Amino acid sequence: MRVRKLEQKRGWAMTVAAVILKPTLLGATSRTWIDGEKIPATGGCIVVINHISHLDPLLSAHFVYDHGRLPRYLAKSGLFSNKYLGGFLTSAGQIPVERLSRNAIGAYDAAVRAIEQGECIVIYPEGTLTRDPDLWPMKGKTGAARIALATGCPVIPVGQWGAQEVLPPYTKKPHLVPRKDIVMKAGDPVPLDDLLAAPQGAATTAAATDRIMAAITALVEDIRGETAPAERFDPRQQGVRETGNPHDDAQRARRRRTR
Repeated sequence: MRVRKLEQKRGWAMTVAAVILKPTLLGATSRTWIDGEKIPATGGCIVVINHISHLDPLLSAHFVYDHGRLPRYLAKSGLFSNKYLGGFLTSAGQIPVERLSRNAIGAYDAAVRAIEQGECIVIYPEGTLTRDPDLWPMKGKTGAARIALATGCPVIPVGQWGAQEVLPPYTKKPHLVPRKDIVMKAGDPVPLDDLLAAPQGAATTAAATDRIMAAITALVEDIRGETAPAERFDPRQQGVRETGNPHDDAQRARRRRTR
């Protein structure tokens, strides 16, 4: 595992995060970082990762940071409503996004500006924790593709596995013993040159999104040593809610039946 020296200035928020969070992660997990040097050392880029645990942002930040870049995230706007957390996230250069709303366009514009300024943006293109029953990457949202097509920046896919063993989806109590291994593997840039030259529209964006999700899925297959389903899970087709805990409705229904 080769670690690349950080060249960017961290700022106070990133310095605090590195001092407090990195030793905690080092103590709680072991890490297998693979091909992280494929993340460009400089210049605007997008790192796209599958989403399997609420612990993902900390672990992926560790991966990106260890390979010489400061990660910038599109974070839920609700997190910025807290005075202290919001100030920290803003100082760390994170970008608020109102999911499933018209205001999400503001996050898109901010992400494009960040890319143009040479930043490394980390995006979970599924938009939320995967709803796939076996935690395979599900159908992606178009945000990462739209930003990539607008900027022409490299899109680096990353597959990860192991975070769900530390903190399973929609649980609050981490499983720290025995120590879990976190595997992250970066791939080659997603080939989008032909789509950059094509007429821009919904079909082009959908094609770019599909390529991004296919690249991530191939990496996850390699890490897991398994084959993903031929068709990616689609929450809308399956009638599964796209935000929040998808199990809440079933839990409420069970409580009503037992009253």
